[in-house]
Amino acid sequence: MTMTTLTGEPPIIIAHRGASGERPEHTLAAYRLAIEQGADFIEPDLVLTKDGILVARHENEIGGTTDVADRPEFAGRKVTKIIDGQEFSGWFTEDFTLAELKTLRARERLPDLRAGNMPYDGQYEIPTFEEVLQLLETHAVKTGRRIGVYPETKHPSYFATLGLNHEAPMLRLLKQYGFDGADDPVFIQSFEVGNLKALARNTEVRLVQLVAGEGGPPDIAGQTYASMVSPSGLAAIAAYADGVGPSKDMVIGRNAIGQLGEPTGLVAAAHEAGLVVHPWTFRRENYFLPTDLKSGIDPREPGDLAGEIRAFVAAGVDGLFSDNPAQAVTAVRQ
Repeated sequence: MTMTTLTGEPPIIIAHRGASGERPEHTLAAYRLAIEQGADFIEPDLVLTKDGILVARHENEIGGTTDVADRPEFAGRKVTKIIDGQEFSGWFTEDFTLAELKTLRARERLPDLRAGNMPYDGQYEIPTFEEVLQLLETHAVKTGRRIGVYPETKHPSYFATLGLNHEAPMLRLLKQYGFDGADDPVFIQSFEVGNLKALARNTEVRLVQLVAGEGGPPDIAGQTYASMVSPSGLAAIAAYADGVGPSKDMVIGRNAIGQLGEPTGLVAAAHEAGLVVHPWTFRRENYFLPTDLKSGIDPREPGDLAGEIRAFVAAGVDGLFSDNPAQAVTAVRQ
């Protein structure tokens, strides 16, 4: 069946932080399960340690995703910082060596919604980016199936002010593990613009500009994401990137009572500019779903995720990020 994607191929399924609806996010267990469930790509968010090692965490603040708050030896590391103009208090990866981070254990980030993940608390380490790539390599050797990797550089400008650099170690590792060409199954994504432009000068790997419904790139004062998805803005993105990663409401909004609406036209405009569109994030809990696709009032219960995904596939998206790869794969490939 011909799809309305840019290439006519079925949309890719990107496991958002792994199968994070079923295991604590950004753990090798979450990535491994996502691979088993048929995801095409796994997505590690990348931050840096004090000694310059790339590790997979949603944010550099790790109080909510590890047991660091329960470790008396690290009590003195709790600080308040300004990152991308916002104040955060907690424990930050850049204040820990890799050896110290490896003593911590991952925890479920959304315990109120995902009690089923909590029995896994305390079982898994924080993985390095290299360990993620090693997992993919081992799977490819064992099965012959190559899974893609879709890293996000988190707060690259902030880390650069500390003398910590995403780009060089990331590109070195991607090359070492065979992910350095335009045809390799790899995308690099960022909410910032400057680091994507720098990457475009130094790699053939496909790049994706992340955009959100509000705000703008942290490294460009006065720039809004809304202006970046105008026809002229999309043409500007196409000069340095291969795609856009919008919040899903930018592709299909919701009406006044929270029901799924009609496509906004972003996909067609991005395709006109030659850009693929990979929206985020598709999750099965009622809490995250449009009102017409909820299964009831309990925010923790699963609703009609497949129905939501099918609406976006009909709108022509080229891929999508999901915490629930098994359901996403079924919805797209039925």
